[in-house]
Amino acid sequence: MGPEAERAGSAQPALRVSQLDALELDRALERLICSQLAQCFHGFRPGLLARFETELKALVGLLLWRFGVCSRDATAGQALLGIRYDGGGGPPGRRRKLGFAAGAVGGPWLEARAFDLCRARRPAPPARLGRWAARAAGLLKLAGLVNFLLFLRGGRFATLTERLLGLRCVSARPRGARQPGFDYVNRELLWHGFAEFLIFLLPLVDVRKLKARLRAWRLPAAGGAPGPDAPAPRAARACALCGQWPTLPHTVGCPHVFCYYCVKTGCLTERKRGLPRFTARLPVAAVPLDVGAP
Repeated sequence: MGPEAERAGSAQPALRVSQLDALELDRALERLICSQLAQCFHGFRPGLLARFETELKALVGLLLWRFGVCSRDATAGQALLGIRYDGGGGPPGRRRKLGFAAGAVGGPWLEARAFDLCRARRPAPPARLGRWAARAAGLLKLAGLVNFLLFLRGGRFATLTERLLGLRCVSARPRGARQPGFDYVNRELLWHGFAEFLIFLLPLVDVRKLKARLRAWRLPAAGGAPGPDAPAPRAARACALCGQWPTLPHTVGCPHVFCYYCVKTGCLTERKRGLPRFTARLPVAAVPLDVGAP
C-alpha cells in the first residue's frame, strides 16, 4: 500500500463547524485584502476603484486560489484549521482545481457582471433572455440552499461547487481528543455579568448629589449669609456643585455661589438636595448674584 493510499485511508471527515469556520475565515481574509488595496488608493480621485470593484474581488480570489487550493490543496481558512480537500482517494487533480476556481471565483464575477455584459451586446438581447438569466440565478440560489441543508445533515460538501466537483473536506492530520478550555469563556461570563450589573446600578446613582456632598466636606465652614447685592468672596467664585466658573451665578442665602442651571435642577429634582451643609436647612430660593469679571 502506497503512501497516498495510506493518506487517503487515514483521512477523517472534517467537522461541520470546522468547514463553516473555514468559509468564514476565507471571506474575512478576502475582505481584509480588498480593504487594504482600497487604502492604497485612498489619496486618488474618489470612486476610482468603484468601477472595477468586482474585478478586484475576482483578482483577490484568484490569488488566494493560486496560493491555496492550487498549491496546498486547501484554502487559507482550511489551512489554519488543519483541514484540506480530498478528491476521493487522494489530492484533487488539476481539472478539479480549475473547476473550483471557475465556480468559486468566476461564478460570483459572472453573477455581478451578467447584466452589464448583456447590456453591452449589439444588437441588444431579447427581453426573454434577461428573464431566463434571472430564473437561472434563482435556481442556483435554491440549489445552494438545498445543498446547505444536505450539508447540515450529512456533513459533506459545504458549498455547491464542492458537491459538483466531489471535493470532500478531511482532516490534514489525525484528529485527537479535543481539550476544551473554559478560561476565556469564564472570563467573558464574569465581564458580561459585571457590565450588566453596572448598567443596572449606574442609573440609580445620583452623581451630582454625591459630588456635592464630597465638595461640602472639603469646604470650610463659614458663618453669616450675605445679601444678594453683596460681593462674593474670592474663594466662592466657583459653583459649589459643578466646580466651574458660575454661569448666571445665583445664591441661596449662603456664602456659596451656584450656576443657575445647577441650583435650579437641584431645586426641581429634590428640595433637600445634597447642597453644601450651609444651605441644608435654609429655604432654597435662587437669587441672582453679581460676582464680577473673572
